[in-house]
Amino acid sequence: MAILTTVISISIISGALALISVIADAFLNNYGECEISINDGDKKLKVDGGSSLLSSLSSRKIYIPSACGGKATCGLCKLQVISGAGPLLPTEEPYLTEEEREQGYRLSCQIKVKTDLVIKIPDELFNIRAFETTVASITQLTHDIKGLKLTLPEGESIKFKAGQYVQLHTKPYAKVKESVFRAYSIASVPSEQTAVELIVRRVPDGVCTNFVHEALNEGDTVTISGPFGEFYLRGDCTELVMIAGGSGLAPIRSIILHVLEKELDLNIHFFFGAVTKKDLYYLDEMGELADKHENFHFVPALSAPEPSDEWEGETGLITEVVDRYVENADDKEAYLCGSPGMINACLNVLGKKGFKEDVIFFDKF
Repeated sequence: MAILTTVISISIISGALALISVIADAFLNNYGECEISINDGDKKLKVDGGSSLLSSLSSRKIYIPSACGGKATCGLCKLQVISGAGPLLPTEEPYLTEEEREQGYRLSCQIKVKTDLVIKIPDELFNIRAFETTVASITQLTHDIKGLKLTLPEGESIKFKAGQYVQLHTKPYAKVKESVFRAYSIASVPSEQTAVELIVRRVPDGVCTNFVHEALNEGDTVTISGPFGEFYLRGDCTELVMIAGGSGLAPIRSIILHVLEKELDLNIHFFFGAVTKKDLYYLDEMGELADKHENFHFVPALSAPEPSDEWEGETGLITEVVDRYVENADDKEAYLCGSPGMINACLNVLGKKGFKEDVIFFDKF
């Protein structure tokens, strides 16, 4: 009886504390209307306080790059904050250099708008916009990867550089009540401006990937914003070394299609790694491109092929294959897309071949 009474008492106290917390948050965190002054007052926004600077700007159709959707894991949403941001948070420190801290750069996803802010935004970001697209097709590329083709409204177009990405905005679904957004590289060629293709790999417990794999259907509408990113073709060389794994094929495919379509004088070696044959996709397309274009060389590889795969191609980690094929860095640029582990391994191999940092390009997400 005493134990039951104790349990009931604790439950009542916990409930009361939770209620107090909700009431306190409603009253104490009511920051009222705040002003965000942008670029020396050229633009001023009135917003309700309490949300992050990233989401507050997004609500006013100013889209700041953020691959992680505001979780402070990508560091892409840096903005220069002149005043009103408060002290630097531990979550921001890993992504800011000493020089950036001195200049007032902050992660906009980590700053809560509590008072008036004075900030600076690069002019080019004002050209970023949102598009209400229609899902034209969904293709099951592998057991855990889907390809999306999203068409823009009639009369609208999107201009992007091969390799850039867009942010895909979800809608509430299942138990997820709020919209979130994540970054996905564009897989299609830039000359196609009325639609974009994305490649989305399912991630366990991934809110956005599960939205695509479970809730999104052909004919649905979905919002994207962009384009974003500094991962795009430079081409100041004679040869491109391109390395991808999994859904990392997306931006590499866009660059390859662009180079071949424009008949640029670049020799391409594309290394695509997977675990088993069921993890590979676009093999036929890449093979056909290699047959058609003398300057395009495609090397798929499996790290752990199964006997049933009857695989006769390259085996081993993709970095091991690159190590065997690439002799040096002479007049070459490298483009990488895959998991952080793959990227780091590639950097190590390429570094030993003589590649300098300024000729190796990849997105940090």
